[in-house]
Amino acid sequence: MKSDIEIAQEAVMKPIKEVATSLGMTEDDLELYGKYKAKISNEYFDKIKDQEDGKLILVTAINPTPAGEGKTTVTVGLGEAFGKLDKKAVIALREPSLGPCFGIKGGAAGGGYAQVVPMEDLNLHFTGDFHAITAANNLCAAMLDNSIQQGNVLNIDPNQVVWKRCVDINDRVLRNIVVGLGRKVDGVVREDHFVITVASEIMAILCLATDYADLKERLGKIVVAYTYDGQPVTAKDIQAVGSMAALLKDAMKPNLIQTLEHTPALVHGGPFANIAHGCNSVKATKTALKMADYVITEAGFGADLGAEKFLDIKCRKAGLNPDCIVLVATVRALKYNGGVPKDRLSEENLDALAKGIVNLEKHIENLQKFGVPVVVTLNQFVTDTEAEYEFIKKFCEDRNCEFALAEVWAKGGEGGIALAEKVLETLENKPSNFAPLYADELSIKEKIETVAKEIYGADGVTYSPEAEKAIQKIEEMGYGNEPVCMAKTQYSLSDDMTKLGRPTGFTINIREVYISAGAGFVVAITGSIMTMPGLSKKPAAFGIDLTDDGKITGLF
Repeated sequence: MKSDIEIAQEAVMKPIKEVATSLGMTEDDLELYGKYKAKISNEYFDKIKDQEDGKLILVTAINPTPAGEGKTTVTVGLGEAFGKLDKKAVIALREPSLGPCFGIKGGAAGGGYAQVVPMEDLNLHFTGDFHAITAANNLCAAMLDNSIQQGNVLNIDPNQVVWKRCVDINDRVLRNIVVGLGRKVDGVVREDHFVITVASEIMAILCLATDYADLKERLGKIVVAYTYDGQPVTAKDIQAVGSMAALLKDAMKPNLIQTLEHTPALVHGGPFANIAHGCNSVKATKTALKMADYVITEAGFGADLGAEKFLDIKCRKAGLNPDCIVLVATVRALKYNGGVPKDRLSEENLDALAKGIVNLEKHIENLQKFGVPVVVTLNQFVTDTEAEYEFIKKFCEDRNCEFALAEVWAKGGEGGIALAEKVLETLENKPSNFAPLYADELSIKEKIETVAKEIYGADGVTYSPEAEKAIQKIEEMGYGNEPVCMAKTQYSLSDDMTKLGRPTGFTINIREVYISAGAGFVVAITGSIMTMPGLSKKPAAFGIDLTDDGKITGLF
């Protein structure tokens, strides 16, 4: 079988102007970035904003394992399958981060014959959105330090600077640094930190802002530091809003590309779901809903992270109402959750499947709590057996959950028709009664504990002394009604990545809490999760190269 990048490089793409024409768009509605990618103009959204919304379908997954799940692959394949059924569909995805691309996870364009293209462009610099976000973040940091250096008229306490610099590369040595070393003119010496760009509040703001006015209002609310007497200092206070907004002007516009089968795909924004809210931009989703009858979007990592935040943060903030949720699993991943080592996953093992399927069971239960109908799909591997499929199918149907097999990796849209038909049947026969998991009026602790107990299955929550003080401060500042964004390992329902399946008898440990006032949520850091990943001993970057004739190899 060819690699993903080989399949993508052999694809015959349509000029993006032709893909746009299939949606009724004209060249004037696009801002072209070469032949095969474009940004959608602000004027186009104004033109279609009064059209009726299509159906919104969320694709999520069980907790990720080394065995692979294929959430983006299924998202892309499902969109292609709708096209095979002559349905007008658009896919709405996140942009990949360079961190995992050169780290361990690889790209985020899908896989096999269910990919978005141009794959290399998407996984690398694309249209420059992440660079703009990085620049805006670091401009704010520079202006903050300059405010301290130039007389500190805002009375900023250098020991209470909370705004961090960012870079979109896994670089562990930047997690904790000292800045301002050297002469007096080189700045005030203080401890500083970096996060990966996808964990920056600027990324979250870009993905939740609806227009330039909303963007600037949100940027102005960012809390960057505190004064010596404990008062918050904002990006507006240091006069950074206008210049940051200028850097983000084009990054605010959704990007249009295509799948291997020319299904339109809006790819925009990319916050990580384990350390941020994990969804593509509100602007891209809302634009897609006006463009098509069916919009298929995805949320990062497992349903305990991306889907919970999509439903409790993005839908709450943007007034979105999902009509159906597709929950992706693989036979291999379920057996891995049942204790089978990675090198034995190709063998049929119904006993291990029965042990590991509890992870899928918990995710089904969680999603049903939001009142949205659920369809479970298995991303097919050639080593799967019919007995394993029948076991999972019956398990799902016994829990009032529809089931379909997805063969999109090998067959593209053709392999997703069974899933597409099951989704259409669900949309027709099972109404969505979506409601977020918790009310705005609950306290921050009550919201954290609701997610921990209802979604993760924890017995309770413990808080570090620092987290306790931070929660009290945040509520005193008037942000107690904001939703919570839980930063947690993606590999387990608990905050301990080694606890697979459906762990019980555990508590969630909150070590840090802070306000992302511009994004409009409270971040709770659990366990040992880090906002700046590191590279592995053998990162993916070892295998990536450029040939003498300009061809990229080894990207995925």
